[in-house]
Amino acid sequence: MNSFYSEDELKTLGLKQIGRNVLISRKCSIYGAENISIGNNTRIDDYTILSGKVYIGDYVHVSAGAYLFGGLSGIEINDFCAVSARCCIYAVTDDYLGGGMTNPMIPMEYRNVIQETVTLEKHVIIGAGSIVLPGVRIAEGGAFGAMSLINKSTKEWTVYIGTPIKEWKERKNLNEIEYKFRMSESIKRE
Repeated sequence: MNSFYSEDELKTLGLKQIGRNVLISRKCSIYGAENISIGNNTRIDDYTILSGKVYIGDYVHVSAGAYLFGGLSGIEINDFCAVSARCCIYAVTDDYLGGGMTNPMIPMEYRNVIQETVTLEKHVIIGAGSIVLPGVRIAEGGAFGAMSLINKSTKEWTVYIGTPIKEWKERKNLNEIEYKFRMSESIKRE
């Protein structure tokens, strides 16, 4: 037995949308499949959790043990992104400052849940063990060192490190390489 779902099995998961050439580990946990869209040429590895509203574009890799908690606001991961092992992306969290009680076993009227969309634009790479907090918009080409705390929106084509993140250096723009790649892919299809 293959460790990834077959194409026929993927169709039975109840996902909102599923592209071509998608590999999802049989050990991936999916909650709210009807709110999850996955593009073409995407791979999701073992022990990953997808929960709530999640959009994943084309040519994306979500490594083992990554957790994507989209809630109602959602997580948007655009084309050519990589989410490394043990990363957590939160579009939803409890208020830790005492605005309400915490944890999903408490009725909502006693909680203060914060929900804000998280967006990863094209060519973002998030290093192992990093955390992305609600409301963050990671600009195109953002790269983050291992164990980064991404608690604010970022600039394009910049490398960040640290907890919380700080700018480290510029990153080379990959749009020309992407263009060549897309041209070679379109030639293959002809």
